[in-house]
Amino acid sequence: MAKNKFEQSIIDGAHHRLNNLVGKWTGTIKTWFEPDVLADESPSEAEISAILEGRFISYDYVSSLNGKPLSGKMIIGFDIPYQKFTFAWIDSFHMGTQIMQATGDATANGFSITGSWGNPEYGDQLFGWRTELEIIDKNHIIFSAYNIMPGEEETKAIEADYQRL
Repeated sequence: MAKNKFEQSIIDGAHHRLNNLVGKWTGTIKTWFEPDVLADESPSEAEISAILEGRFISYDYVSSLNGKPLSGKMIIGFDIPYQKFTFAWIDSFHMGTQIMQATGDATANGFSITGSWGNPEYGDQLFGWRTELEIIDKNHIIFSAYNIMPGEEETKAIEADYQRL
């Protein structure tokens, strides 16, 4: 019997890759506000869970920044018709009261997704934000994020390096 595209993706495609991340993770989050100047390094705990029968995963994390607690959630999926990874991201520091939506492509060991953010107080121009997931192995992952200021080279903003518990 032929399987539909989602059923096949759960078996051996992008959804299988995402669902393999389900579990509890511990690690360190590093934050940069300017190029090559580490502003903070803090421990982090994360849980990745499958939602909607494996169509998406929820990446929930807690950490701190300069001693102040922060938490966040990223809903990550793979859009089969468009063959793109996608996410919606919220957190208590970087995003404030906004929700970032982003989309991007698979990489050899994960994905690279780009979204944008802005604030009318800074003008009408949006800033880019590129997030990469690198799956080192089944027990080690790294989320990295890069800020893309208009007209400038992207700079590393966040690196969350996790080991599976």
